[in-house]
Amino acid sequence: MYNIGYDIGSSSVKAALVEVESGKKIAVIHEPEGEMRIISPKPNWAEQDPDMWWQLVCVATKKLLSQTGVKPSDIAAIGIAYQMHGLVVVDKQGESLRNAIIWCDSRAVQTGKDAFKALGTKKCSEHLLNSPANFTASKLKWVKDNEPHIYDKIYKFMLPGDYISFKFSGDITTTICGLSEGMFWDYKSQGVASWLLDFYDLDSSMTPELVDNFSKQCALNKQAAQASGLNAGTPITYRAGDQPNNALSLNVMKPGEVAATGGTSGVVYALTENKQTQELERINHFAHVNYSKEKPVIGKLLCINGSGILYRWMRNNTGVNDYNDMNLMTAQVPIGSHGLCVMPFGNGAERMLGNKNIGARVLNLNLNQHNQDFLYRAALEGIAFSFIYGMIFIKNDNAPLRIIRAGNDNLFRSEVFGNTIATLIGQEIEIFNTTGAVGAARAASMDLSNMDSQSTQDYSSSYTPQKNKEMYLEAYSKWEKELKEIINKP
Repeated sequence: MYNIGYDIGSSSVKAALVEVESGKKIAVIHEPEGEMRIISPKPNWAEQDPDMWWQLVCVATKKLLSQTGVKPSDIAAIGIAYQMHGLVVVDKQGESLRNAIIWCDSRAVQTGKDAFKALGTKKCSEHLLNSPANFTASKLKWVKDNEPHIYDKIYKFMLPGDYISFKFSGDITTTICGLSEGMFWDYKSQGVASWLLDFYDLDSSMTPELVDNFSKQCALNKQAAQASGLNAGTPITYRAGDQPNNALSLNVMKPGEVAATGGTSGVVYALTENKQTQELERINHFAHVNYSKEKPVIGKLLCINGSGILYRWMRNNTGVNDYNDMNLMTAQVPIGSHGLCVMPFGNGAERMLGNKNIGARVLNLNLNQHNQDFLYRAALEGIAFSFIYGMIFIKNDNAPLRIIRAGNDNLFRSEVFGNTIATLIGQEIEIFNTTGAVGAARAASMDLSNMDSQSTQDYSSSYTPQKNKEMYLEAYSKWEKELKEIINKP
């Protein structure tokens, strides 16, 4: 028997097939072959059609079954991971009323700022562990204030993974993880933050029914079975946002363990049992996949919107063939790129910069000294430096970084990137050959007892701190000085 796991990203939909008994990865595919389009009707807006996600799920599922020869009757369960913080709204017929407002959309920044000011630090710290910020609740408030003709038709709001689960089953549900990432969960009362809904004047009846992360949440209906090629009745038994799920995929399940991701955005996700925090805005706190009221494991999440998207922009716009070529070119450039500094923050407002949107920048360019190779290295260093800049906040917020793990994809395929972070943070980074879709498929078995053995077979390599740390520190110091001057400009 096999499980299927999905990872609904903003770049693609990934689908993975794993063997139930061993957790062995059988196949992974992604759709489309290129990248999904992000719609930006106005500057700093980001939307996607949620029905496009569903169509790609169906295409990926059929291809996965066809390529492996696995029969629909051999699929035991389904797990779903998804891009966090998005907003999908549907009417009573279950039809989406507008494009999904996705994670990197900045339109509700001011809404969240105003709410934080009005509600106060104490209230938000004790109950949300965060500022309301630019999360799903604030995005829903934006819809109410700016698109009342749409808000009046809303039956339920959902996170992206909730919507895919709904398309499979017809049932509208969510999880504690989902509610926490949208700022709908109250950690003190251990229930829905109805007081925030009241503050925003949002109808609490729009909240989906709550189900456990690891449970038989729903089952495929006939319509979804026909569309996807799976059998009706196949259960969905796991659901989580992409970063908690990525941590699970890397066997990051205990306080002191850290999962890092270098994709379109950069993420550091550190686990703790401590609900006390001085960081309500630059770092965010979400219920981890193994969160319970009795044992509240919290993920401290640092998100850098402008990360891999910068490296992708350079690949697409500088005439280079692929990332491997770029990484090879950077190896010939000295640490610090001869003073060339790149700020990667060109993908909307950055939480760790106080929700400022400073844009991506290239600084200290010397036309006689710097060429394309230097530009690529400075970009990788700038992204790595932004990781370090934020990880310092996490360490100073009583969250030790004892074990750091990352997947062997995207930016972590670059030695320049991996060595820079490992050296500056003074910590080995373990690299694993796994993906969020594989983790979601394994989690669908609802048995976490064999996570250690599965992660051992996934281990690939490590980045270790380099001996010439002074050179890295000097380069980081110059970059940080440039960043602070930009941030502090009136």
